[in-house]
Amino acid sequence: MGMNKNTVLAWATFIMILMGLLLIGLGIYRYADIAGWGFSAVGVGFFAIAWVFNALKGRV
Repeated sequence: MGMNKNTVLAWATFIMILMGLLLIGLGIYRYADIAGWGFSAVGVGFFAIAWVFNALKGRV
Protein backbone atom coordinates (compact mmCIF):
# COMPACT_ATOMS: atom_id res chain seq x y z
CA MET A 1 0.00 0.00 0.00
CA GLY A 2 1.57 3.25 -1.09
CA MET A 3 0.95 6.38 0.87
CA ASN A 4 0.90 9.67 -0.98
CA LYS A 5 0.87 13.13 0.57
CA ASN A 6 -2.91 13.27 0.92
CA THR A 7 -3.00 9.94 2.74
CA VAL A 8 -0.31 11.09 5.16
CA LEU A 9 -2.22 14.31 5.85
CA ALA A 10 -5.45 12.35 6.35
CA TRP A 11 -3.79 10.06 8.92
CA ALA A 12 -2.16 13.03 10.63
CA THR A 13 -5.56 14.77 10.85
CA PHE A 14 -7.16 11.64 12.29
CA ILE A 15 -4.42 11.20 14.91
CA MET A 16 -4.53 14.89 15.86
CA ILE A 17 -8.31 14.73 16.36
CA LEU A 18 -7.95 11.65 18.57
CA MET A 19 -5.22 13.29 20.64
CA GLY A 20 -7.27 16.49 20.93
CA LEU A 21 -10.27 14.53 22.22
CA LEU A 22 -8.03 12.65 24.64
CA LEU A 23 -6.50 15.85 26.03
CA ILE A 24 -9.86 17.59 26.37
CA GLY A 25 -11.23 14.48 28.10
CA LEU A 26 -8.28 14.47 30.49
CA GLY A 27 -8.82 18.15 31.20
CA ILE A 28 -12.50 17.62 31.97
CA TYR A 29 -12.51 14.33 33.87
CA ARG A 30 -9.05 13.64 35.26
CA TYR A 31 -7.69 17.09 36.08
CA ALA A 32 -10.68 19.14 37.18
CA ASP A 33 -8.50 21.80 38.84
CA ILE A 34 -6.39 24.49 37.20
CA ALA A 35 -4.32 21.96 35.22
CA GLY A 36 -7.50 20.92 33.41
CA TRP A 37 -7.67 24.30 31.72
CA GLY A 38 -4.21 23.74 30.27
CA PHE A 39 -5.01 20.25 29.04
CA SER A 40 -8.21 21.49 27.41
CA ALA A 41 -6.44 24.44 25.78
CA VAL A 42 -3.80 22.15 24.30
CA GLY A 43 -6.59 19.85 23.05
CA VAL A 44 -8.24 22.76 21.28
CA GLY A 45 -4.85 23.61 19.77
CA PHE A 46 -4.62 20.06 18.43
CA PHE A 47 -8.02 20.58 16.78
CA ALA A 48 -6.74 23.79 15.15
CA ILE A 49 -3.69 22.02 13.75
CA ALA A 50 -5.86 19.13 12.52
CA TRP A 51 -8.08 21.66 10.76
CA VAL A 52 -5.04 23.09 8.97
CA PHE A 53 -3.89 19.60 7.97
CA ASN A 54 -7.34 18.87 6.59
CA ALA A 55 -7.32 22.13 4.63
CA LEU A 56 -3.95 21.26 3.11
CA LYS A 57 -5.15 17.97 1.63
CA GLY A 58 -5.12 18.23 -2.15
CA ARG A 59 -3.11 21.46 -2.18
CA VAL A 60 0.36 20.19 -1.31
